[in-house]
Amino acid sequence: MKRRHWTADEKLKILLEAEKEGITATIRKHGIYSNTFYQWKEKYDTCGKDALASKHYKIDPEVKRLQRENQQLKEMLAERELALRIKEELLKKSTARKGTGS
Repeated sequence: MKRRHWTADEKLKILLEAEKEGITATIRKHGIYSNTFYQWKEKYDTCGKDALASKHYKIDPEVKRLQRENQQLKEMLAERELALRIKEELLKKSTARKGTGS
């Protein structure tokens, strides 16, 4: 059976339909397993419609690419900041030596 992702509204409609037409007929009609139906029913009974919403979100490949690029830019900036601080420290030390040595 091909895996299908259901929205919270679709799951709720199936649960309500099962109350009217019967569980067995409804799960056969929609091609879902009884275990899946009862999991949805338990979630709905305990936490309401919000619990039926899927917790898995597919991230757009463009967003992933931008996140990687952003991370690379942050790392580059951090490296430059570190190099600049090291240069400043060396400059402070060299000017301090020149000032005390004269």
